[in-house]
Amino acid sequence: MINSSIKKLITYGIEKGFLDKRDEIYAINRILEILGITEYAEPQEKFENISLEETLNELLDYAVQKNLVDNNIISRDLFDTKLISALLPMPHEVIDCFKKLYKVSPKKATSWFYKFSKDTNYIRSYRIEKDIHWTTSTRYGRLDLTINLSKPEKDPKAIAAAKNEPAGNYPECMLCKENEGYAGRLNHPARQNLRIIPITINKEDWFFQYSPYVYYNEHCIAFNSKHIPMVINRETFIKLFEFINIFPHYFIGSNADLPIVGGSILAHDHFQGGNYEFAMARADIEKHFTIKNYEDIQAGILNWPMSVIRIRNRDYSKLIELAEHILKKWKSYTDESVFIYSSTNGEQHNTITPIARKRGDIYELDLVLRNNIRTEEHPLGVFHPHEEFHHIKKENIGLIEVMGLAVLPARLKTELEMLARKILNGEDLRDNELTKKHADWAEKFLTEYDDISEENINEIIRYEVGHVFVKILECAGVFKRDNVGASAFEKFMKTL
Repeated sequence: MINSSIKKLITYGIEKGFLDKRDEIYAINRILEILGITEYAEPQEKFENISLEETLNELLDYAVQKNLVDNNIISRDLFDTKLISALLPMPHEVIDCFKKLYKVSPKKATSWFYKFSKDTNYIRSYRIEKDIHWTTSTRYGRLDLTINLSKPEKDPKAIAAAKNEPAGNYPECMLCKENEGYAGRLNHPARQNLRIIPITINKEDWFFQYSPYVYYNEHCIAFNSKHIPMVINRETFIKLFEFINIFPHYFIGSNADLPIVGGSILAHDHFQGGNYEFAMARADIEKHFTIKNYEDIQAGILNWPMSVIRIRNRDYSKLIELAEHILKKWKSYTDESVFIYSSTNGEQHNTITPIARKRGDIYELDLVLRNNIRTEEHPLGVFHPHEEFHHIKKENIGLIEVMGLAVLPARLKTELEMLARKILNGEDLRDNELTKKHADWAEKFLTEYDDISEENINEIIRYEVGHVFVKILECAGVFKRDNVGASAFEKFMKTL
């Protein structure tokens, strides 16, 4: 049985093209070593179209039986990564292949590298396929939503064991280049199947890889070779456009550089991009402006729930100059009438989330105005999802949400399924902790529907979740989508 499982894993590597047939015996012996097996008999049966998930589970079950690994998701993930690493080419081989394909076309290189990252189980596709995706039509266009189920729930025993692990400072964070080939530990994922591609932007050494939890097509990460904090400045805009020049079929964006309005990893300078068109990219400029000294640049306010300035030109160096100008103005801008304070008590509040792309020969940069001020009424942030929407999403609004994709917590799958059942059965929504938090919202939207049935209840709930997401984005907008907010936004634009 175990010999068959080993053979299937080897066959999988050969089928996917990352294991050379000439290296088969070597790879078998590496797997035998990992499994603590000293003998191997070649199975007589022939295998094809191998299921990686099924094969890895067979090998993991054997390892658990032999006490080689604890039977929890963290330990199993560490072990199966070690197994598949026995089949993989060295980093320089991956880099050489990428460069060879890049000479044909950037798109050919990234398509190959994305497939490689999935085939080698760095991107666990069989988990990501469990994520729930849908779109909702809104006044701002069609927004994307996903309930993220690909990050598996951790076993309580594994969590307890991880707490006892030394914190460690190698690698310093999940984005450091030292992750490539790292075996991992209970409180840090294995990265033996990670390969990274070196790139140069703004005369600095950076790297390019894919996110292990892809939220959209070819969800990539570009990160600084140095472990230095996120910062938004002139150099940021230069790097974004130089990345676009390397991969013109991708967009690229940066999280803001302040807590609350920034991403989850502010300690390491990085960007996120990919081969995907978000709703924000499809949005139009609703009010055009001519900015003094930049008259040849198309500029205006975007039709979007958040406060976005879009600038466009064939010459990206001109966009860099204007973006720096807007950033400096915004960082020092205060308008008490709409509760925008550039800083309080020495703490900076204003910053920008920038997103760059290229359409034909036109470069485009979206500058999302952000502010992270907090008050007693809104301790998590004034321009943050307000408490009335925390039943759907409480987390920060980062780059991905800004562009129109709601990444919703896994708990919603169970909660919304139970909410649907209770609505159909006419039950009290407040007699259960899972649905109690959704009761006020559900009772309000239910009054708008005359016909609710088993056939349409899920569609209704998803539609309403989508519109909560719109309100969450509007919460994060510094200039509100009303007459007062519009006037205040125009007032700022006239200062540029």
